Amino acid sequence: QVQLVESGGGLVQPGGSLRLSCAASGSIFIIYDMGWYRQVPGKQRELVAGISSSGRVNYADSVKGRFTISRDNAKNTVYLQMNSLKPEDTGVYHCNAEIVAGTLTRGNVWGQGTQVTVSA
Repeated sequence: QVQLVESGGGLVQPGGSLRLSCAASGSIFIIYDMGWYRQVPGKQRELVAGISSSGRVNYADSVKGRFTISRDNAKNTVYLQMNSLKPEDTGVYHCNAEIVAGTLTRGNVWGQGTQVTVSA
């Protein structure tokens, strides 16, 4: 069974930084797009940043210039470096990946999420 496990969330003051990690484990053949989504109570889950298998990236307008997404294909891991954090960045950050498992079944996998709270 393929799963994604996030880490790195926490409480940080405005202007601070956090680095999120998401590692995929299990029987994996290949990972295509990976991304980070933010969930806030009462709102739809929104894409924060995405990265393709070739390294092409895209960001939500609200985080451009502050967040950087990267991946290590050898470790099946995606990262999100978050700088100059603002209170509105608060939320549960979920990792997502399109994965072809060792059984050659292709699916969209979500992590459980990690809480990020930006507050003074």
